[in-house]
Amino acid sequence: MTKKRVTMRKIREVLRLKFDLHFSDRDTGRSVKMARSTVQEYVKRARQAGLTWPLPAELTDLQLEVLLFQKPDEVASRARTEPNWAYIDRELHRKGMTRQLLWEEHHRQHPESVQYATFARNYRAWKGTVGLSMRQVHRAGEALFVATLGASDYTYAEVTRTQSSEDWLSSHVRPLHFSVACPKPSCPTTSSRA
Repeated sequence: MTKKRVTMRKIREVLRLKFDLHFSDRDTGRSVKMARSTVQEYVKRARQAGLTWPLPAELTDLQLEVLLFQKPDEVASRARTEPNWAYIDRELHRKGMTRQLLWEEHHRQHPESVQYATFARNYRAWKGTVGLSMRQVHRAGEALFVATLGASDYTYAEVTRTQSSEDWLSSHVRPLHFSVACPKPSCPTTSSRA
């Protein structure tokens, strides 16, 4: 049975706890839910690779993995075919774009690259290492979010007796009348106003 590889994010945390905070192997293992012997193995590999804390800011997860685990011939092969996950992620936000289409594009350029299932799994693993925060830019009057106009953060709240269609629809109309504003896609054009 093959051993499941730990994410690079978790390994970075092990190195931070050991090198920066000087946790014991046991305390580090408890903190990251990992066996003490596994913590020791990652620390040993990091020392053999000459890594210190803090890790270089430009050190990607792929580079860290290479330093800790891969043989030189594997490194060259993987570096040639590793997709640009940030690009993949940006493209997935485009309307109609799918992982399947992006894999096909990548596979045409790199026929020796991984199959679709591995591509999708690797993307999910990469996505798990990226921060989960999301910056939203709100332009005045562009959209209404849960009865909050995005640019002003002005919130409208009310209570209804039921969740019937009539109450639900009315609860979406009243905030627009109350705020004397509406999101851009719903606003009538100036030429159609009386």
